[in-house]
Amino acid sequence: MNEIEYAGFWVRFVASLADTFFLALPVGIVIYFLSNGNWFDFSAYQQNIAYAMSGNAVKALANQPQTSLQWELLFEVSVLIVTVLFWEKWRGATPGKKLVHIKIVDAKTLQDIDNKQAITRSLGYIISTLLFLIGFLMVAFRKDKRGLHDLLAGTVVVYEANDLTIQD
Repeated sequence: MNEIEYAGFWVRFVASLADTFFLALPVGIVIYFLSNGNWFDFSAYQQNIAYAMSGNAVKALANQPQTSLQWELLFEVSVLIVTVLFWEKWRGATPGKKLVHIKIVDAKTLQDIDNKQAITRSLGYIISTLLFLIGFLMVAFRKDKRGLHDLLAGTVVVYEANDLTIQD
């Protein structure tokens, strides 16, 4: 049996960034077109970017575009569903996690997570974010590399291996 190797902050960050491109971006594009452009005012975002690039950050921040709560909720729920489907199909991994050879497992048994853990973990992302990202930063400082969302769901992120045992 192999000893467990916990996935740290940076490898998880890279996996998350990859998932933004592989999962969230395609879902976002579909939702944007389904909303017929009503999800958010893309031209207002472009104008804010122009303000920011010209050094007028105050004006860019003062004129935040409005978004449709209905379409935003559809986007968030869609990303949650797609993520959970990947975790189920790929035994605790998303495309980004597969790319860097890590996966989510139950913290006690090191077995595949169940749907309750997957949903709790996903909702825990919201809490981790609302707490000024502290829930994610915990990963960098804990020995077991668990974030708040992992603690809430009873999960841990590990490097892929055939047989795992908990490291003392």
